[in-house]
Amino acid sequence: MLEQLQNLNFVGSVVVLNDFFLDRIVKIDDITKLFDLILQKKVFGGSIRGIPQVDFKGGNATNVAFALARLGAPASLITVANKTGSQILHDMFSEFPKSSLYVIDGKPGMTTSFEFSNNGSVVNIMLSDLGDNENFGPEKLGPKEQNAVKNADAVIVTNWASNEKGTDLSKFVFEKSLKSLHFLDPADIETRQGEFKMAISELASNLDSLSLNENECNMLLKQFGLGNITEENDTKKLISILSERASIPIDLHASFGSFWSNGKEAEFVKSLPTDVKFVTGAGDVWDAANILGYLANLEPKERLLFANATASLYVGNSNGIPPTMQEVLSLVTEVL
Repeated sequence: MLEQLQNLNFVGSVVVLNDFFLDRIVKIDDITKLFDLILQKKVFGGSIRGIPQVDFKGGNATNVAFALARLGAPASLITVANKTGSQILHDMFSEFPKSSLYVIDGKPGMTTSFEFSNNGSVVNIMLSDLGDNENFGPEKLGPKEQNAVKNADAVIVTNWASNEKGTDLSKFVFEKSLKSLHFLDPADIETRQGEFKMAISELASNLDSLSLNENECNMLLKQFGLGNITEENDTKKLISILSERASIPIDLHASFGSFWSNGKEAEFVKSLPTDVKFVTGAGDVWDAANILGYLANLEPKERLLFANATASLYVGNSNGIPPTMQEVLSLVTEVL
């Protein structure tokens, strides 16, 4: 496993589409107290002080690409941004000579994310202005972007749920890169659940992995008339049935561990014990490691362990910085 990851060779790059957001993370110790303070201020306005906040360059695609770059992979991010956003992106990726940026002129997204504790778990709620990420279709891709897609080792489309043209974009880039591995991470599909079920039926023949978190998986299970995920054995059965019915291999990252199924087999690897300090973007970091696991031809359990270890190091870092490959391999060595 370790040797396969250390000796991972790339012919092209890992192409990531398509969202870029300027994020602000607001950390809240007591959400009820904050609401009370807001209600006190609602008539005359005023300041509520002492609320820790962090500016963060985000968006699912941007996060995945950055995590891939930190892991040493040649990431190619195709996204949309204005002049200010483009400069931020170039600064962000300037230390990674193997990575490439394809920034299409337009309005980036903006998100304010509230992080707070709920029964011992860290939860984040995001308020988003989608910008031009909302209508990012194949027509956005010029010759340079299409060439990057055509020559990719892997292509991942993220945040389908925020892109009204997400299905068209996915079909186009997957058909342009038939020799590549193909991944889809839809993000929060709550307002488009039925539409997403239809979308995956269109995309199934060209998909190598559908990546879901716990909430997204439960929504999709509901669309197929199946129950909610609970503990390990029941979840393995459910995602096996879901994978079989959707005709797509599924990778699920839940709070208690990660699962994979191709409809015939299923695997589970527990989450690593971690003092959680940062959660926004954790699923994106998990996706990045999972993709590299596929490219390294790891066995499913090895790949899930690698992805879990990468995400564990990320959520344990209070600055929200994805780990390097050496940091992850050191942790994996300890676990093994």
